[in-house]
Amino acid sequence: MTFDRVRIEIEDGVAVLTLNDPDVMNAAGEPMLDDILAALGIVEDRENGARCLILTGAGTAFCSGANLKDRGSGKAKPVGIVLETHWHPLLRRLRRLHCPVVTAVNGAAAGGGMALALTGDIVIAARSAYFLQAFRRIGLAPDVGSTWLLPRRISIARAMELSLLGEKLPAARALEWGLINRVVNDGAALSEAMKVARELAAGPTKALALMRGLYWDSTENGFEDQLDLEYRTQRIAGASADFREGVAAFLEKRPARFSGD
Repeated sequence: MTFDRVRIEIEDGVAVLTLNDPDVMNAAGEPMLDDILAALGIVEDRENGARCLILTGAGTAFCSGANLKDRGSGKAKPVGIVLETHWHPLLRRLRRLHCPVVTAVNGAAAGGGMALALTGDIVIAARSAYFLQAFRRIGLAPDVGSTWLLPRRISIARAMELSLLGEKLPAARALEWGLINRVVNDGAALSEAMKVARELAAGPTKALALMRGLYWDSTENGFEDQLDLEYRTQRIAGASADFREGVAAFLEKRPARFSGD
């Protein structure tokens, strides 16, 4: 299947979904979001063998946010409609994806593009990349989950500063703040993401999916609820083929060969 504004490739268990409209810094309007959602369906189809997903952008940007030109010359839809029809379904599907998500932030990640970059379980950024809460520049409030993600990662004070002032956050400072995981030389974000993704794709996929679910849900659970969720989750992990393989490999003193089941 081919798409106008994204590329999707799956090899050795790693799916690479590339936002592919570099002329507008991969700004995401409805056409691109339609393509992302369709491509994500390919990743979700277990028969295609994806055990880790990389999100990245073509050219010099990751994603510059909403594509305002895609609002068209006719009667524009009310602002915010595309959140419910496109962005929110995308965020929910990424949160519950059956495998880990790595984002390779090769350049600017602004507005909704910043939020999309931060949906990665592991976020790797090029040294010249930056993050920008651009909403104030066009008179809008933060969206695409920004007001949920940012306070939990870097505190309300820093989230408020980023949003109210709309200043660029360089990758190095984002790393210092704990917003992202790694900073690499320019041009190396995708290759570093591939190294990480291959390691994850060779791992116990079901257990990794359960891990990411636990951490996502932990921000909304009380202590007792989280203990209960850990118990229920561990029972699922303990019934997997990968758990049996992991134990066997440990006892036999050999590397585990996880199948993802």
